[in-house]
Amino acid sequence: MARDPTREVIGAAIKIHRKLGPGLLESAYEACLAYELRLIGKRVERQKPVPLYYESVKLDCGFRADLVVDGTLAVELKCKEALHPVDEAQLLSHMRLLNLPLGLLINFHVVLLKDGIKRLVNNYVEPDERDTEFAIKSL
Repeated sequence: MARDPTREVIGAAIKIHRKLGPGLLESAYEACLAYELRLIGKRVERQKPVPLYYESVKLDCGFRADLVVDGTLAVELKCKEALHPVDEAQLLSHMRLLNLPLGLLINFHVVLLKDGIKRLVNNYVEPDERDTEFAIKSL
């Protein structure tokens, strides 16, 4: 399995935040973060399309992940007063739909960036239908 790039992403984000501070647009932080990560040899995809399949039909809904790093880590960037549960839900959805195990939610609109970082892990496993049927019958 590929090495977890979380540490390098957080380090680059802190470097950017120290130089630029809060108050810029998400797109500015995204461009800077992609640049910093490529400098250290990371594979970075910006605005990666997130496919949505419903009953075997691919729907074009325009979902995009801000960054995907080394094919294992989804990074969602925010610039807002406070993160909300819907921000985590958005990142978890992107992780699930892209089949990525790790995610970082980074809010640059904070005084100390460490207060604006949340790491998420995608460990959701679809239950086997037979297990579900057994559980329902057991009730």
